[in-house]
Parts: sequence; C-alpha cells; structure tokens
Amino acid sequence: MKVLTDESKESAGVILGNAIVIALIAAWFTHVVVCLKAGAWGFLIAGAIFFPVAIVHGIGIWLGVW
Repeated sequence: MKVLTDESKESAGVILGNAIVIALIAAWFTHVVVCLKAGAWGFLIAGAIFFPVAIVHGIGIWLGVW
C-alpha cells in the first residue's frame, strides 16, 4: 500500500478544491443558459442576486430534477 506524504495530500486537496470551484461555476453557467432559453427572467435575476439559488438549480438540472 502506498503511503501518502504531506505534500501529496496537500496537492490532492488543491485538486479537489479546484474541481469543486469549477463545478460550482459550471452549475451557475448552466442555470444562466437554461433560464435564458426558457425566458425565466425572474428566476435568472433571483439566481444573480442570490447565487446559491443558481448553483442548486444548475446541479438540479444536471441530475434531472428540473
């Protein structure tokens, strides 16, 4: 079994953190595109003002909830 050093644990954490940030940005972008295509202007503005709404909506779209 391979033993992880402190340096490899740190780089794995950086990679995971970057992946999460990229996923959140992609979810927000998905929200924007879907709202523009659907003409849901109120929901688009709500997502712009309170960004967690947009992120949850974007992830929900990916998972087929909406």
